[in-house]
Amino acid sequence: MNTENKDASLQEKLALRAKYWSGEATRRSNALDLEPGVFTWNDPKKIALSLKRSAEESSRRKAPPLQSAMSMLNFYINRAGRNLAPRRRKILEQAKIELRKLYGKI
Repeated sequence: MNTENKDASLQEKLALRAKYWSGEATRRSNALDLEPGVFTWNDPKKIALSLKRSAEESSRRKAPPLQSAMSMLNFYINRAGRNLAPRRRKILEQAKIELRKLYGKI
């Protein structure tokens, strides 16, 4: 393999790694200690309560609890993108409303 091909191959690998930074963030993030499977639950209020509890108990967050909890929920929704089933998206969007209610923002 000549050096041109090596360089191109290395650049492709680096580009792929950069493209999927969000997967790494999902696996390694320690911003909040979430309950296992919280985003797979079917009860939006239960999801919101769990996120609220995690955000308020976290000593590592840098933003207010509502902002931290909402960020985690939005990150999950955006990360799933088109692969998120309409029913699941509806549940998670409802969880955002429930989260706002819990913090008295609605």
